Amino acid sequence: MIYLLQGNLSTTDSGSYLPILIQVIFAVGLIVFLIVVTHWLGPKRKTADKLQNFASGIESHGDARQPMAIKYFLTAILFVLFDVEVIFFYPYAVNFKGLGWSGFWAVLLFVGFFLCGFVYIIKKGALKWED
Repeated sequence: MIYLLQGNLSTTDSGSYLPILIQVIFAVGLIVFLIVVTHWLGPKRKTADKLQNFASGIESHGDARQPMAIKYFLTAILFVLFDVEVIFFYPYAVNFKGLGWSGFWAVLLFVGFFLCGFVYIIKKGALKWED
C-alpha cells in the first residue's frame, strides 16, 4: 500500500487519487466511530432538568415575537453600508502612487457619491431617534 502512495503515478492515472480516497475513508470512519462512542458512553438518564432549554442561566419569559422599532434595523443596515464603502478606500490607499491623478479623481468622485448618500439619509431623518 505504501508503494502505491509513493509510486510515480501520472496525473491522469486514477491511482493518483488513492491518497485522497484513503483520507476521506479515514475521516468518515473517525466521524462514525466518535458518534457511536459518544452515544455508547453518554448519559442515559433524561430528567426534566436535563431536557429543559438552557438560556445562559436566565429564566425565559414572554414571547420572543415582540414588535421592535425599525430604527435599530435601519441603523444596522446603514452602518454596514457605510462600512463596506469605507473598505473600498483600502485599495486606493495601497496603490495611490500607481493610480496617479486618474485614481485620485475616481476616489474623489466616489467620496462625492458617498457624501450625497449621507446627505440624503440625514435629510430623510433616518438617524433621528425621537418620535
